[in-house]
Amino acid sequence: MLRPKIPTMPTPTGHVTPPTVIEPSAVVPGVQTPPVAPTIPASSRPVVQLTPGTVLALVGGGTAVVLVVGAVLVSMLLAVAITGVSVAVVAVVLRSLLASETKRR
Repeated sequence: MLRPKIPTMPTPTGHVTPPTVIEPSAVVPGVQTPPVAPTIPASSRPVVQLTPGTVLALVGGGTAVVLVVGAVLVSMLLAVAITGVSVAVVAVVLRSLLASETKRR
């Protein structure tokens, strides 16, 4: 009663092609040529030379970027904190108003 019924594979219908016979072919070795060593083309762009002035400018620019990104992140964190505190204050005020109204009745 509770035995599973195993489906049978359906037989193919329609036009069935017979299997094709593949004939082996002989492999003829060709003449081997030695591999060509790759040549590295000379770079056409100039080499960057860092002078003490450019190093100082790069360090100053990097410091400025870090300070600006830090200030933006701190201000975003401060905005989220202020919003959270204001929502908490509003919740306390609403709770107080609802509790005092139920006591009056």
